[in-house]
Amino acid sequence: MKSQGGDDLLDDNDIRILRLLQHDGDLTNRALAERLGLAESTCAHRVRMLRARGVILGSQVRLSETALGYPIQALIRVRLGSHSASRVRDLFDALCEIPSALRVFHVAGVDDFLVHVAVRDPEALRDVVLEHITVHPVVRATETQLLFEVRDGQGPSI
Repeated sequence: MKSQGGDDLLDDNDIRILRLLQHDGDLTNRALAERLGLAESTCAHRVRMLRARGVILGSQVRLSETALGYPIQALIRVRLGSHSASRVRDLFDALCEIPSALRVFHVAGVDDFLVHVAVRDPEALRDVVLEHITVHPVVRATETQLLFEVRDGQGPSI
């Protein structure tokens, strides 16, 4: 299998490492090595190489927006009136800077961007749209969709 970050192929041990980390990113190197039957030093080296090659992009702590006081999530669909490269880049950067933005997607189709936000209440959601999105002259229209539930998918099959 070719890695996205280079021409090197992933071998069976790399695939096994990725599968385990994909399902439990908190595994220690020792636990990972034990499960795979590899030496700890070999396992650590392989994980470092997978990171260096751009196969593993990082690790992060996932927070509960609801537990933090942001129980309302929404997708805000954003359509542009013009599409110059610089305006698209500038808007993309601005959307990523919205304090309540969880993820911003630049997409093809009728809409140009999807902005996933978490907010405290409906008024805060309205303010995100009015104070952070429609203020940009390149924005032609927005449409907001409330999210009832969000679940993680399985991810790519490796």
